[in-house]
Amino acid sequence: MVPILVLFFFCFPNNALAHSFKLIHLPTLGSESCAFDSENGGPYTGLNDGRIVIFEGAKRGFVDFATTSPNRPKELCDGNNGDDPKTGPVCGRPIGLEFNHKTGELYIVDAFRGLMVVGSGGGVATRLAGGRDGVPYDAPDAIAIDPISGAVYFTDVGTIFFKTRNMTEILLSGDTSGRLLKYDPKTRRRTVVLTGLAVPNGVAVSRDGSFVLVAEYIACRITRLWLTGPKANTSETFAELPGNPDNIKRTKTGDFWVPVNIQKLQPKLISFPLGQKINAHGRILETVNFYAEYNATYVTEVQEHLGSLYVASVYANFVGVYRRLQC
Repeated sequence: MVPILVLFFFCFPNNALAHSFKLIHLPTLGSESCAFDSENGGPYTGLNDGRIVIFEGAKRGFVDFATTSPNRPKELCDGNNGDDPKTGPVCGRPIGLEFNHKTGELYIVDAFRGLMVVGSGGGVATRLAGGRDGVPYDAPDAIAIDPISGAVYFTDVGTIFFKTRNMTEILLSGDTSGRLLKYDPKTRRRTVVLTGLAVPNGVAVSRDGSFVLVAEYIACRITRLWLTGPKANTSETFAELPGNPDNIKRTKTGDFWVPVNIQKLQPKLISFPLGQKINAHGRILETVNFYAEYNATYVTEVQEHLGSLYVASVYANFVGVYRRLQC
């Protein structure tokens, strides 16, 4: 008998049947998120050995751009696992990335050092905000920049990561200790704007700056916090999803892409990865099935750029480029 979950997964067709898919190989694993600069350069992405790299074309491939650790020993860190609590604090572990296209600065969330920023020329990033009310963050993760105010929103996925890094245990935990934080570059103040989140691992701000979206991994939903208007400072469910989401990325037209991983826990945790495009009203516009390209690999981001979808997975040593073909 075919499991119900598998049947459910295949009910989501690949809406863009005619497409191409290519791999941009990385020096190592760990591409959680991608970013593009104001001149369409990139993708930039963080690796699990602590480097942030930029793709400079087919001949050069990915080259080093920045690091988050001020005293990162290259011979120790390059190619090693920065997620390891022994080497991570030394090597750094950049996870979320987003450019402020007005200033050219790249904002970074590092798993061990918190919120950071580096200029358009790269180099060693500067730490802006670290600590959770005076103690280390539980697990800073995703980042987004308000295109109107320049405010930086980032998530702390919660205390569950002090207890376990086992994803099956996290899925079953029901943890709601996650938070959404805001950093104001003008005042350099950091504030908590939303609490009680179920492992918030994705964030995006609307094109007009009126609301911010937060993906909640265990709750399989996206929550909207209104920033302006009559509903300002109130939150609501924006979209219920068929699986576990991750990073949310806004398109130039104001829609959003989110990866949705339909996960099967038994006999072991496997994922059926999708990408869903959602409009500003929470309506699903398009669903893309990535199972043919990623099999059962968890996908952490889907981002639309110049007509292609850039697909990241923290478990892959490449960035995938999915392009719809005109028939």
